[in-house]
Amino acid sequence: MIDLRLVTPHADGFEKKVDKVIVRGILGDLMLMENTAPIVTPLAYNTMKVYMDGGVKVGVVHGGYVSMKDNVATVATTAFEWTYDIDATRAQKAKDRAEAWLQEAESKGEDTSRQSYKEAKLSLLRAINRLNNAEI
Repeated sequence: MIDLRLVTPHADGFEKKVDKVIVRGILGDLMLMENTAPIVTPLAYNTMKVYMDGGVKVGVVHGGYVSMKDNVATVATTAFEWTYDIDATRAQKAKDRAEAWLQEAESKGEDTSRQSYKEAKLSLLRAINRLNNAEI
């Protein structure tokens, strides 16, 4: 067993003893289990599978990083939600809004270094991640 600590800025995290965790780093999938070597790596926008109590729960991670040391896996992410909590209709609307905003900004030749442009791109990534992993 390992100790899984999920940390977010929105206090929707948790700490539990689990059998193993599979997350996607920016270079590929990682399986974290008892006696895994120490590691720290950035996370991709993708799923996190948590194996515990004889089953598996799947959540969506929106970036951040994961570290593993001394049988403690820490996932620090800007947002996390279980796939069964995803509202696909709401995610589709967010995707549509972000795409429209980005298309308008690009057609006007707006500066892509602006904070609002970066936020729209991140919003689009989050919406796509939710839609790809929503339990429908």
